[in-house]
Amino acid sequence: MEIVVSKDQVEEVVNKIIEEARTGEIGDGKIFLIPVSDVIRVRTGERGEKAERMVGGRADMISIVTPA
Repeated sequence: MEIVVSKDQVEEVVNKIIEEARTGEIGDGKIFLIPVSDVIRVRTGERGEKAERMVGGRADMISIVTPA
């Protein structure tokens, strides 16, 4: 499993994974923290914070219902 989160979410996400995954037995797994140096939105070429934003997708589209 790979998860990418913003810096301010790291500790909360790590703690939640440990809380949910820990059995105390061998094989519980390991968590590796690796910094992400940049993010690029392929569709637009945006980089950095602009590319991180999760807007403009289907969730942002407004459905217009036309009466029949």
